[in-house]
Amino acid sequence: MQFFVDTADTEAISELAGMGVLDGVTTNPTLVHKSGKDPKSVIGEICSIVGELPVSAEVFSTECEAMVEEGKDLAGIADNVVVKVPLTWDGLKACKRLRANDIRVNVTLCFSANQALIAAKAGATYISPFIGRLDDLGLEGMELIRDIREIYDNYGFSTEILAASIRSPLHVSQAAIAGADVATIPPEVIRKLVDHPLTDKGLAAFLSDAAKIGK
Repeated sequence: MQFFVDTADTEAISELAGMGVLDGVTTNPTLVHKSGKDPKSVIGEICSIVGELPVSAEVFSTECEAMVEEGKDLAGIADNVVVKVPLTWDGLKACKRLRANDIRVNVTLCFSANQALIAAKAGATYISPFIGRLDDLGLEGMELIRDIREIYDNYGFSTEILAASIRSPLHVSQAAIAGADVATIPPEVIRKLVDHPLTDKGLAAFLSDAAKIGK
């Protein structure tokens, strides 16, 4: 499974890219706003940090024609920009138009298998089901990943499943087991993936014994 980081924090992106664990980046208007930078400049900076890895940049518009024009503008920032559009009727029409111009598209805010099916038919490069937000409603978000995986495999869709709204390390492992192609993960959750109390306990014992033998 690919790891994307869900942030517009260029320092966090640089650190993860340097570790070699990063396969891409996703952003949204909220994350870009938190960066305190001009949207186009921060997207350009992120693209330069990660090289050829995909960087999702979301449109601000909600009407098809405006989304298409804004998407073309975003795609012009760098070759690795993936235009992110909402899973609305206008968003799907914009997806089809942008894909016809060889622009990759991430269709976001997916909450049902039917939405994922129609997004794939519209040519989406990625579909972003929001796991955590479904869990918040008392539903099982990971069931949606499993359903989409089965549908896409049944019909040979090339759209990649990008598990979003990841809240914990458990979500990451569950998404991998369910067959997600990608998980987009906040930096703080990626850091938690390496944590385990038994690792800490074992390291403390090794260091204690090393001290006893003068190492």
